[in-house]
Amino acid sequence: MRTSRTSIVLPLPVRRALRKLGHDMRDARRRRRIPSEVLADRASVSKATLVKIEKGDPSVAVGLYATVLFALNIVDTLANVADVKNDAVGLQLEEENLPQRIRPGHAKSARD
Repeated sequence: MRTSRTSIVLPLPVRRALRKLGHDMRDARRRRRIPSEVLADRASVSKATLVKIEKGDPSVAVGLYATVLFALNIVDTLANVADVKNDAVGLQLEEENLPQRIRPGHAKSARD
């Protein structure tokens, strides 16, 4: 949802998730003892953009978040965010739609 070009209205859980992601990325940088200037350079972003990312700013492109995760060597976690293993609702819905019984049919043989 957008109200204007500069302000983005997001649901509260989304804002909280972005804020947590940014803070976690900042903590990961600090645990690695990487100065913000160095990480910004490694990720090819400005220091101001890195500060926005570490605050969870929703106006920053998701690709830049991913690039900083790559520079921190933790981009693999992003690739698994929507993995089927992490989709409890989807797995539950899939399980509910399983057939009650399987009838023998006229299945084609492997040679056909």
